Amino acid sequence: MKLPRRRFLQLAAGAAALPIMSRIARAQTFPSRPLRIVVPTAAGGPNDILTRLIGQWLSEHLGQPVIVENRPGAGTNLATEVVVRAPPDGYTLFSAGPASAINATLYDKLSFNFLRDTAPVAGIMRVSNVLVVHPSFPAKTVPEFIAYAKANPGKLSMASGGIGSGSHMAGELFKQIAGVDMVHVPYRGAGPALGDVLGGQVQVMLDLMPNSIEHIRAGKLRGLAVTTATRSQELPDIPTVGDFVPGYEASAVFGIFAPRNTPADIVDRLNKEINAGLADPSIKARLAQLGGAVLAGSAADLGKLFADETAKWGRVIRAANIKAE
Repeated sequence: MKLPRRRFLQLAAGAAALPIMSRIARAQTFPSRPLRIVVPTAAGGPNDILTRLIGQWLSEHLGQPVIVENRPGAGTNLATEVVVRAPPDGYTLFSAGPASAINATLYDKLSFNFLRDTAPVAGIMRVSNVLVVHPSFPAKTVPEFIAYAKANPGKLSMASGGIGSGSHMAGELFKQIAGVDMVHVPYRGAGPALGDVLGGQVQVMLDLMPNSIEHIRAGKLRGLAVTTATRSQELPDIPTVGDFVPGYEASAVFGIFAPRNTPADIVDRLNKEINAGLADPSIKARLAQLGGAVLAGSAADLGKLFADETAKWGRVIRAANIKAE
């Protein structure tokens, strides 16, 4: 039977509208059960704290529990594997930090490609490192530090939280751009590394601000410069490294990702809710206490940022010939 032209067009229009209607319906019903955010680090660190802040906000505004699951191990690769293999339905999310950008080059063989196998959802926070030295160290400014290091090549020890850690990468970038030779001393975590800087056993560290800020305020460490492009609101009197070393910038970027192929409408819903949380005064204040700046924006903004960070740290790793432990 031949359909009248008008009836055919009505049926065709209805069929075309079905995907749109299903997306709208899915977005309206999501979530219908608890969500989990996998954190690739142990409880208590900056990544864990900010994830719990955002998780609590999402729970209150999505009407479902949000479970924060800590999965440390294998340099964050263990948790990443869990998420990239999870169903792409928006119910399993990943709290990414600097390691997700660093590991792409640091490890020769990974069972995943982070940029390819995840979907960016929303940024959360950007945190500066701080170039810190023991108060007994003779240099009081970045130019004095560089001059001292150049006059004593290979005699300064630079602590880090481990090979490939954010503090290591920030230090290697500083060495490359400033043209100084320092001996890298990796520790099993930022805590022990910072402890030896506080004790004077190691001269310098480019540590995450949340770890160092109270020691700087108490006079137990001397903060020479922050590593972000602009000064920190929490340490406004400390200049940036870039003020003296043009082109230098290093920071820890944190954001939420989902498995690849998570429906765009679900990603949009999560992005909208997370950005609303980042605009909340109480969350903004808590992130500021951690020494971080809010990283609001679109999912595409987060994807580009992590792609840029991956390329940047890849260049540093290759230039320094750094290999994972």
